[in-house]
Order: sequence, then C-alpha cells, then structure tokens
Amino acid sequence: MTLACGHGSNQSPVPRPTAPLPTAALAGQPVSLFPLTLVAAEDSLHWEAQLGDRHATLAKADSVISTLIKARAPEVTWVLPEELRRAARRAPSVATDPDQMSTALLRAENVAIVPDPLRSQLRTLAAIAGGRYALVPAALVFRRTVAPGDGRTVPGPTAPPPLPHPPVATAELSIVMVDVRLGRIDWRTIARGRGDDPWSALTRAVKNLTPGLP
Repeated sequence: MTLACGHGSNQSPVPRPTAPLPTAALAGQPVSLFPLTLVAAEDSLHWEAQLGDRHATLAKADSVISTLIKARAPEVTWVLPEELRRAARRAPSVATDPDQMSTALLRAENVAIVPDPLRSQLRTLAAIAGGRYALVPAALVFRRTVAPGDGRTVPGPTAPPPLPHPPVATAELSIVMVDVRLGRIDWRTIARGRGDDPWSALTRAVKNLTPGLP
C-alpha cells in the first residue's frame, strides 16, 4: 500500500499546507508512534526556561502528540512511545531503544528511503510491537512569528486602540509515515501551529493533522 505524500521536491517560499494524516488507509491497523528526539527553538524566543531541560521537553512533546493523535484518529490502533520502550526493554539483544534512534535525520525532505542502521532498527522494533507502519515525528522547531512589539501602537492622545497581539511563535512539526518492511517513506508533512508558549503552539500543529475537528 502506498500512501499519498504530503510534499514534493520543489521548494516554495510559501509554506505548503499541512497534509492530513492518511488515517483512512490505516484504519484498523497497528501503527507505531515513535518518540520525538529533536526539539529546537530560535534564540529570539528566549524559551530557555520552558525548553532548557531536554528530557522534560521531549517527554512533554511526546505526551501532547500521543494524546491528541490517539484521541483524534481512533480508527488507527496506535502503539504509543511508552509501549515501544517496553517492547525494546523486553528484547534488549535485538531491539534498539527508540529514544536512541537517529529518527531526526528523516526531517530532510530529500530522504525517501530510510538509511541503515535506522531502517533495520525501525523494522525490528515495529515487528516486535506489531504492524507494518511507523509514524515518526522527526523534529519539532519553534520559530518566532512576530518581532517584539508587533501588534502594538505607539502611545499618544490620538493613537487608535492597540491591535490584538499575534501569537509569538510557530511550531513546525516534521512528521513522516514509514513502511518499515520496505524502508520507504510513504507520507510526510510539516504540521504548523501558532501560540504564545511551546505547548499551545504544538497542540495547534498536531490538531492540523486531523482537519475537520475542533
């Protein structure tokens, strides 16, 4: 089965719309949802306090992604990151800890075939957990949406009321669907969402993967 791919090879200055999760093609199948391993934010956001603890940041991001995807796409039998970790611990001689895999390299749009050793690692762990497909959040990047002071007016006796302050950042979640038997990326997109803090921005990005729901 080949799923629709969310991106082509041509570059465009305008971000492509988020491609929805291909849940209809996966209904009733087990799909492994791998943990995130890469989070980055532009320095101008000054989010060191929110994102400085890498372990806590990755755990929070996994929780947001897992909770929303499971709730908003219940037609798929999701094997969540914690279940994958348990599966890896049950077979330490053959399975790799999913938190130690180089899944971040899949964020590159020119990657169509998963390279080894990641290819064999994904195939082995997905085989233990069950299922042919793996949904891999490859990277989460926060970018400043507006410059400091945007949306404000200069004070003065004739100044109009200030405009609503726009969200400060955009979350960009690079995410791919891998056919682990063939080692092929069958679908990819970048889900975007805006917010004034990392988690509201990420929440909106993940919700954009399942359009039509509030």
